[in-house]
Amino acid sequence: MNSTVILIQCADRTGLVASVAKVLAAYSLNIEAMREYVDVEASLFFARLSCSGSLSDGQHLLEDLKEKLPQDASVIINPPSPKKLAVLVTKEYHCLGDILSRNFFKTPETDVCAVIGNHDYLRDFTEGFNVPYYHVTTEDKSKEAFEEEVQQILDRYNPDYLVLAKFMRILSPEFLAHYPNRVINIHHSFLPAFAGAHPYRRAFERGVKLIGATAHFVTPELDAGPIISQQTIKIDHTYTVAQMVEAGQEVEKTVLNRALKLVARDQVFISGNKTIVFE
Repeated sequence: MNSTVILIQCADRTGLVASVAKVLAAYSLNIEAMREYVDVEASLFFARLSCSGSLSDGQHLLEDLKEKLPQDASVIINPPSPKKLAVLVTKEYHCLGDILSRNFFKTPETDVCAVIGNHDYLRDFTEGFNVPYYHVTTEDKSKEAFEEEVQQILDRYNPDYLVLAKFMRILSPEFLAHYPNRVINIHHSFLPAFAGAHPYRRAFERGVKLIGATAHFVTPELDAGPIISQQTIKIDHTYTVAQMVEAGQEVEKTVLNRALKLVARDQVFISGNKTIVFE
């Protein structure tokens, strides 16, 4: 292996970079790029290293790095790539369409393994890209039964991440516990403004001059998880709600795509309810 990526997250202390560099040198690994950050308030250290050189024994490298790092350090060497994505949808197609078209042309960082919808509306569209589609209805069943059926499908694929591509349902804490920090949502507002339902309508009523979109990790608290990517565009008093929606959909696609790239390239770390993004 001629390229090695190493992800480190641990308690901060003096000399961490020097200790890591010394271990890597002993394995004849040359650090070509390194991004590091210290969350001073939490006293946490984050680093992403890209190294050249042949690595024949990743397990021993892992053990040697952990020996030099603080106790309970998280060290990942060459995380899996591409990342498997399962996409959950309702009826809106713009974000799913962007994901599937990039997947069709073999975007190297991700691979869509399945799409699950609580309506059958997007089946033909999805299967046109040779991606399996599963319809799990919410009719005549409890939320628990719905989520159990979705979970059974996901268990067949073991995805790295779930993407809520305009999936208009709130997932339970019990379901989310199966995928800690692995569920990504696109919300059609510049959070924390207008969390929850109907953000374009509420933005219109408030007379805002900016609208935007936010891609974030999903937590049990609605639209309050760690933010990965955001973007805004200018609007004015002439915009109707429908025009806001149309303009916002383009931003949603851009923001979600950027977030998925960052996560797939292992450039995102989580610190509490914030993210550290190494671009």
